[in-house]
Amino acid sequence: MADFSSKEAVVLWARQVLLPDGWAQNVALQIGADGRIARIERGPAPAHALRREVIVHAPANTHSHSFQRAMAGLTERRSAAQSDSFWSWRQLMYRFLDRITPDQVQAIAAYVQMEMLEAGFGANVEFHYLHHAPGGQTYDNLAELSARIAAAAEQTGIGLTLLPVHYQQGGCDGRALNGGQLRFGNDADRFARLFDGARQALASLPGDTRIGVAPHSLRAVAARDLAATVALAGDGPVHMHLAEQQAEVDEVLGATGARPVEWALGNLDLSPQWCLIHCTRMLPAETIALARSGAVAGLCPLTEASLGDGIFDGIRWAEAGGAISLGSDSNIRISLAEELRQLDTSQRLRDHSRAAFATPDLSTGRRLMDAISRGGAQAAGRGAGAIAVGEWADLLAFDMDHPDLTGLQGDFIPDSFAFAGDSGMVRDVWSAGRHMVQDGRHIRRDAIRSAYVAAVQSLRAEA
Repeated sequence: MADFSSKEAVVLWARQVLLPDGWAQNVALQIGADGRIARIERGPAPAHALRREVIVHAPANTHSHSFQRAMAGLTERRSAAQSDSFWSWRQLMYRFLDRITPDQVQAIAAYVQMEMLEAGFGANVEFHYLHHAPGGQTYDNLAELSARIAAAAEQTGIGLTLLPVHYQQGGCDGRALNGGQLRFGNDADRFARLFDGARQALASLPGDTRIGVAPHSLRAVAARDLAATVALAGDGPVHMHLAEQQAEVDEVLGATGARPVEWALGNLDLSPQWCLIHCTRMLPAETIALARSGAVAGLCPLTEASLGDGIFDGIRWAEAGGAISLGSDSNIRISLAEELRQLDTSQRLRDHSRAAFATPDLSTGRRLMDAISRGGAQAAGRGAGAIAVGEWADLLAFDMDHPDLTGLQGDFIPDSFAFAGDSGMVRDVWSAGRHMVQDGRHIRRDAIRSAYVAAVQSLRAEA
């Protein structure tokens, strides 16, 4: 397993580096043994530097349910008796949960984290709600499955923000959990103990590891327990699903007299500590008010399209100064380039426009990369999300020999990555200085892939 304590300081040099004030030429980045950027200097490449052509910040993937990766491609059928929807997909997911084991959870999580790094993400925020054995029986270690996520991160070297999820009830009416949901459930006291166990499970990971908390949704946690759940996070991030599906909006409205975003704005102490996931069912006034709260909108465009959630009101949100981040959620496809593309092109389809997020000063790809770097770091509790002295060295080096990148300068690079590219444009990724992707491949790809294939064979055989 990786020994993170012995990492030495290194120097990278690139012909183009995207710094907070824009593109800079011929830049050397010194990465300290602690994984932070210790020095930035412009000039010729030092003799001992590792040379690359283009380096940008590697953003955090801020919303993942890693175990769902093993379901990719298995839920694309329609029942003859009913139309398919998020809710029928969820029932299939619950049946899948009847079989998955801790060993499989770890192998799948490692594969997901590896794919994130190879796609250009520098960190993983795991919205972790799978806690117990089938039927809701607890493991001897209450936080066993949190420990398996931590073990996967130790193997992959990704920067991890773990969010144990509080999932308490089956709906706003307080109905009991049943079926696959039993593996998620805790009352307030047991969740506090589970959270403490998860914190202990992270103790052996590097210094950039963070823990936060995730009340699953307004449906799944009683309003009376939200404050205590949030308090567990301390200064760590707080994430929650909000306004993803129309049925959810209707249920919350019926139970509280307010729509989900309206209720959250009036009853939660929303701030930059919060990341609210999806928010695809908002009224214009809700969009503006929530953006101004400082909370991040955690967007998962590929999953939101797959599940029919709707289209996030991105242009209005950006005009109100809102922060955004990107995640891969169900992990049916892990691609930073494709999430960027889906985010912008969905706005174009709705509004009959082009270059939706571009401004007179910033191209579409550049504006989105800047935004998700800042917002992703905020949502992950991971600093400022920029290549700057004192920040984590989360870095992405593009393969400038790729046919669609050759000869490009400046903002044309993130534009081509987002709209003409894929993960094949990623040459290297460092997570807090750990050089985990080299020449487009994770350094432990073969072992991680083999374990994943073995883990999913039995799961898929019974699908």
